[in-house]
Amino acid sequence: MPHDTAPSTARTTVPAGPIRILLADDHALVRRGVRLILDQEPDLDVVAEAGDGAEAIELARAHDIDLAVLDIAMPRLTGLQAARELTALKPGLRILMLTMHDNEQYFFQALKAGAGGYVLKSVADRDLVAACRAAMRDEPFLYPGAVTALIRNYLDRARHGEETPDQILTPREEEVLKLVAEGHSSKEIADLLFISVKTVQRHRANLLQKLGLRDRLELTRYAIRAGLIEP
Repeated sequence: MPHDTAPSTARTTVPAGPIRILLADDHALVRRGVRLILDQEPDLDVVAEAGDGAEAIELARAHDIDLAVLDIAMPRLTGLQAARELTALKPGLRILMLTMHDNEQYFFQALKAGAGGYVLKSVADRDLVAACRAAMRDEPFLYPGAVTALIRNYLDRARHGEETPDQILTPREEEVLKLVAEGHSSKEIADLLFISVKTVQRHRANLLQKLGLRDRLELTRYAIRAGLIEP
């Protein structure tokens, strides 16, 4: 797949040194326990700790971090609110939600907020390290119950006649999406599809609007999920 040198590829860049982690939880004992799990790994380094979502955002501004591990239930700003702010503040930042709640609603909200993984505190000693590494590879990390929730949600939507991802786009939009995800410029896409650059740009804008996405990177991730390109 052609490599794009645009800044939006920052999210796929894995740091050369240890993964720099911001850890946010309002319980000091929980933070201590989680830090012990992470600091045992040579490739993981907790560089900042926050006691609530607002402090997490302040520390993210002050530190170079690669990954934020956020508790969902925190004072001032929840982990979900902080995740939304951090995604806007640092588009290349990976985010994991850490929670005691095996709750479908929280899980889907976490995905919408920009989190790439959802780890239960009850099994953090088993799952958290793997989740951190998966996040840095831009791979989603879901506990088994979350996978069940995703499948159930998809089947419910299909059963009620709601549009599923393969029905949202026109064939031409799908062609443009695939080429965008493969790293082609608008001019290259225009040449390949025998259409004008202006038409390609209109298709790109329609894709972003239809799918509720923001940039080429998010289009690429959608194309991978939809099976249009291989990761």
